[in-house]
Order: sequence, then C-alpha cells, then structure tokens
Amino acid sequence: MTALLTRDNESVRPDPVDALRPPSDREAGLLGRGMPADRVRGWVVTLVLTLIGGIVRIQNLATPTDKGTPVFDEKHYVPQAWQMLRNGGYEDNYGYELIVHPPLAKHLIAIGEWLFGYNAWGWRIMPALAGTLIVFLTIRIARRLTRSTLLGAVAGILVICDGVLHLQSRMGMLDIFIALFVLAAFACVLCDRDQVRRRLAVAVREGWIDESRFGPKLGFRWWRFAGGLMIGLTFGVKWSALYYIAAFGLLTVFFDVAARRAAGVQRPWVGTLRRDVLPALWAIVVIPILVYLACYWAWFASETATDRNLVAIKDIDPGFWSWMPPALRSLGTYSMNVLDFHAHLVTPKDKPHPWESKPWTWPMGLRPMLYAYAGGTEATGCGESTCVRATMLIGTPAMWWLALPMLGWSAWRSFFRADWRYAAVLVAYLAGFLPWFTNLDRQMYYFYATPLAPFLVLGLTLVLGQILGSAKRGFERRGTGLLVVALYVGLVVANFAWLWPILNGNAITNEHWNAELWLPSWK
Repeated sequence: MTALLTRDNESVRPDPVDALRPPSDREAGLLGRGMPADRVRGWVVTLVLTLIGGIVRIQNLATPTDKGTPVFDEKHYVPQAWQMLRNGGYEDNYGYELIVHPPLAKHLIAIGEWLFGYNAWGWRIMPALAGTLIVFLTIRIARRLTRSTLLGAVAGILVICDGVLHLQSRMGMLDIFIALFVLAAFACVLCDRDQVRRRLAVAVREGWIDESRFGPKLGFRWWRFAGGLMIGLTFGVKWSALYYIAAFGLLTVFFDVAARRAAGVQRPWVGTLRRDVLPALWAIVVIPILVYLACYWAWFASETATDRNLVAIKDIDPGFWSWMPPALRSLGTYSMNVLDFHAHLVTPKDKPHPWESKPWTWPMGLRPMLYAYAGGTEATGCGESTCVRATMLIGTPAMWWLALPMLGWSAWRSFFRADWRYAAVLVAYLAGFLPWFTNLDRQMYYFYATPLAPFLVLGLTLVLGQILGSAKRGFERRGTGLLVVALYVGLVVANFAWLWPILNGNAITNEHWNAELWLPSWK
C-alpha cells in the first residue's frame, strides 16, 4: 500500500524519485530490519504448514462422543448453536438457564451444523477451521517479528504440535475462537506498527517531519481499524476481550510514541496524545463495542430470545437509562445477570469439581482436563481385553514447561534491552493470564488458557531466534544454533506424538494410559 500522510491542510504521497535515495540514519532507525525478500518461499512455507495443520486437526474429527452426543462443555454450546439454526440466529430455551456468553462463537458452530448436520463433524468443523487459521497466523506473525521465514516455519511446527490448541480445535467449544480473533487482532497491531513507521519515514525523507513539534498526522490507519474489528469479534465470543481492548490499546499508544521519537519528533508523547489517542479510542474501544452489539443482531430482531423483553416483563424502572431504547436496556440487564452468574460461580467447598484448576497452574499445564473417558469393556481396539479411550486437554510439556523461563526472559528483554518484540508478546500473554487472578474463588479450568498458547509459541520462537543467531556471526556459530533449534523442534514433535493417543481418544492399554500421566496432578 502506498504510504499516505497528511500535513495540517493537505495530503502528501512520497516522491518516487526520493524513494531511490539511500535511507538516512533516522529512516533506518524507523524502518529497522526489512521483511525477508523471499516472499514466494514465505507463502509456500506458510501454506504447506497450514495444510498440514489442517489435516492434523481434522483427522478423525468425530472422536470422541458420548454415544453420539457432545462431550464435556460441548453439551452447553452445541445444543445452543442448534437452537440458533432452528430460530434464525438466537437462543430461546429458558429451561436451559446457561446462556451466559455472547452469541458469535455459537453462530460459527451453527454454520458447521448447517453444513454437516447435528453430529460431531457438524459441531466441530468450524473450531477445526479456526485452529487451522491459528497455524496460518502464527507463521505470518512469527515471520514479521523475527524477519525470518525459517523462524516462521519453526513457529508453525510448534503451534501444530501444541496439545491445547490441537484438542480445542477439535471441540465444539468457544475458546478456540477467542484464541483466533485475539491472534488476528495482534497481527493487525503489528502491521499497524510497521505501517506507521513507513509513513513517518516518508516525512523524514521529504524533510517535513519537523514542521510541527508533534509530528505529522498519519492518515487513516486501516490495520488499526481491522484490529478493532478483530477485538470486537473476540468480544462477541466472551467478555474476556475487555482485557485485550485495554492491552492492545496501550500497546498501540506506546508503539506510536516510539515511532515518533525514532522519527525525531520534538514532543513525541504530546504528539501521540494529540494526533493518535482519539483515533485509537475510536478504533480499539468504540469499534469493538459496535461489533459486539452487531453480534446480537438476531437477538434484537426477535421477540422470544432469552431475556429479549426483560425490562418490560419485570417492569424495571429505567431511571437514568430512560433515554435508551428498551431493547438495549434489556440487553444491559441480561448482561448484568450474566455477570452476576459468573461472579457467583464459585467452587463448592464440600464438592469441588475434580478437574478445576487455578491460573497459577496454567503456564506449565500442571492440572490438565479430562474431556472424555471410556475404560474396561467399553473401550476396544488396543489388542487386549480391556482398553482405555481417554481424551485429555494437556499442553505439550516440551513447550509449556518452558513458559515461566520464557516470560522471565521476555520481561528482561523488554525492560533492559527495550526489545519491542518481546514486549508485544509479553503484553498479549499477560492480558489473557493476569485478569484471572482478580477473583480466585470462582470456578476456573485449564481450557481458559487456550488464548495463551499462540503467544507462548511466539515467545519461544523469539528465544529460538536468538539461539539460532545471525548469519553474520559465522558458519560455526550459526551451525551450532541451527543444531540446537532443530533438536528442540524434534523434541516438541516427539512429545506431541507421545501425547497423540490421549489428545485424540485413541484406544490404548491401561499400562500405556498410566505411562501418559507423568505427574500426580495429571491424574
């Protein structure tokens, strides 16, 4: 896209003659290391690995089921998606009493049910597609962060081999869609950062960067707008998107300040506040709210959806909100009821859920979740009289057990080396992790950590990039780094292969089942 900046009263496009001049120091500081020149190879690598990831996710997608019915929390969302097909886009089963999340992910599951019917393929095909797109995005993001097609490929292999993303891509649940849309929003934030720096480089090259103490206006930022749309789609799946609105909003502000400072703007902070903050609020805050409301299109158009006419039925005094249409007031009251439901969804002290976990166990996957289990004579196919068919959500230990060192190294690189790449990944990871510590009494489960997995992979990829080293550092140093990276990737693949039977519900012997459970907390 041709860079377009604006002075106070005119639009400015770069002069093609100026584009031929060598970059100045300030331009070089703005642009940094360019993207790899092997665009064709980059796309070939991306598409091949994405295809492999799709095959891995889709194979034997109909397993497991509970005698042909959904398993675990699929039992909530799969019937609700089927209701949406029947009703034209909304749920209305008042007896179910568990319609406590926005509708977008259930709309997406309903598309699969419309295509394939009310069966495991129908309710899982869209999550499998979402998981495949996560592979695609992870490769492209890693390539942009590291400026290396090789490291993009490494990230693709790691994300294919993560147990959490693999199994969540094969379940008719909501969290894989959160992971997809958050990762897409993150990709847009990174593309916006690069675009802003290219536009400022034009102003530096043409010599009018200093015409204002605050720097130039940057024109309409399509990537930031797209990021707002993606966060809005996340908001339409679960409310946890609120934390990403704050995190990515602050990230774009700091990126803008850093870009204006690198361009030599005299007052970069004030310039960002004057030029960028209001448009950022529009893109990262207002757009997601509008997208969220749009996700309720069928609810607004109905008369019988859950709590659609709540304020009229209960004759609720609107008070200050009397200016708001009754439909919006009903949605607001319904949302408050949902918030109350989640706030009081606490663990009974006398009967805790056997697979509940608290967030401090998630980075290392210390308490996985058993989604389905059949043993004894109910399970066959392992070559013995009694077998086990178990499906367990578990992160690949070769990656998840390195989460804390990765986070510590990312923090050190962010604060003491001002490495924006680590900072961006760290912010995205913590936005999906730290908020769960605000109410430790409520029930929590390991699948809430699904959005963390792509950022774990990206953080590990950055570390592997440092281990690999630059090609300029010599053949032996590069060769040693490449050997270490190859051995680690091989370890991850082998670890994933070992977990394969319990990620896919394959029949195994009791001895094999016990060998899969490495830690006491896994049992």
